[in-house]
Amino acid sequence: MRVDAGTPSQIPGPPARDDGSAAIAAAGGLHEYQLRLHAEYGPVVRFPLPGAGLAVSVADPVLLEATAKINKRPERLFEFLAPLQESGNLQTIPADEHGPWRRVMLSVLAGRPSHEAHFARFTALAAELADRWQAHDGPIALQQDLSELSLRMICQYALGSGLESPDSAARVVSAFETVLTEYMGQAGDGEGSRAQEALAYLRATVDQVLTAHRERGSEPAGRSDLIAALAEAGESPARIRDTVLMTMLAAHHTTGVAISWTLYLLGRHPDAAERVVEELDRALGDRPVPEYGDLKQLTYLDMVLRETMRLYPPGPYGAREATEDIVLGEYTVPAGTTIFYPFWAVHTNPDHWPDPQTFDPGRFAPEASAGRPRLAYIPFGIGPRSCEGAALAMVEAQLVLAVLLKRLAFRPVPDRTVTPIERFVLWAAEDIHMTVSPREPA
Repeated sequence: MRVDAGTPSQIPGPPARDDGSAAIAAAGGLHEYQLRLHAEYGPVVRFPLPGAGLAVSVADPVLLEATAKINKRPERLFEFLAPLQESGNLQTIPADEHGPWRRVMLSVLAGRPSHEAHFARFTALAAELADRWQAHDGPIALQQDLSELSLRMICQYALGSGLESPDSAARVVSAFETVLTEYMGQAGDGEGSRAQEALAYLRATVDQVLTAHRERGSEPAGRSDLIAALAEAGESPARIRDTVLMTMLAAHHTTGVAISWTLYLLGRHPDAAERVVEELDRALGDRPVPEYGDLKQLTYLDMVLRETMRLYPPGPYGAREATEDIVLGEYTVPAGTTIFYPFWAVHTNPDHWPDPQTFDPGRFAPEASAGRPRLAYIPFGIGPRSCEGAALAMVEAQLVLAVLLKRLAFRPVPDRTVTPIERFVLWAAEDIHMTVSPREPA
């Protein structure tokens, strides 16, 4: 049955008695709620989404193709980010503004030359963390430390200067957490709120680096390819500041948690961990850290990382707003409808991922991937609003994992439950605690 354009009400889904908040809370979060909805109602589900009214969630990668070119995010869902920005909400700016801005971002973030240029500094930062962990007595809280590491890496990349110390990185991480928590929960109390103070600190931090960047000009020690590209494109100082802050925000959480979930799964699957370290030993020999060219040889490590992001996508969902009527199988969804992307439900769709809850890096071998719909795996989103930093994130994650796993062995802390929760990205409720020890020589 094809639903008349103008209402998605005939699409199967739960009764819309309220805005959906109670049902989402009862399920343990929106990502868990989506899994339940699609298990009960099928690949296309109508449900009340807080802040968006009636939304349509799509867990079938073939049907998702009809939405892949949408270049609009629902403004109400991203209102919480608006106070963080002075030049317009970068998450929801109109397509005619977004397109040129995105091209500038991709010209830098997706480019191999800039990845390679920053690789040595990224390696040094990862090695510093490995040194600290090796000297640490007792379990390590992975997500906190790895978030700080990935923030220092993206600061070095985006600003042309890394944060001076782990303490300064921790302060910036704390400021981001304060801003997000208070704005997302609408807990701010005006200009004197902790969120306002934290945001002022973040802007001041970026402004200091932008000023230094202008003073140093094109000197290699002070240059940021991202800032230079945005300035050359004619972006305003406020837009450049907002872009840098949003890049730092998006990158430090997502990359850090992806690495932490990978170490967690390898700790639970020693056979896969052994295969990873054997590959590292073959590729690197006696060298403790990789060079940029080594990454292409780490094919199994890449498969492990991708399988981890299938099971634990750093950002567990996305959303678009239909700009015209869209046909989704037997239904027509009218323009203006919020289209919801439940990454977890897509990544565990049994029609495309047999035995979907099982950790199996072999799913990403070339022969296993052949014929799989391209949108069956979407950890970075889809279409013109997908993550601009996806290529950079993969380089960072592979590098950090190679440095850590070449030197250290990771084991889960016994009797410690690890529960995924939503907090802007997919965190573990009480962090992921693991014991760390030097690896036995090959």
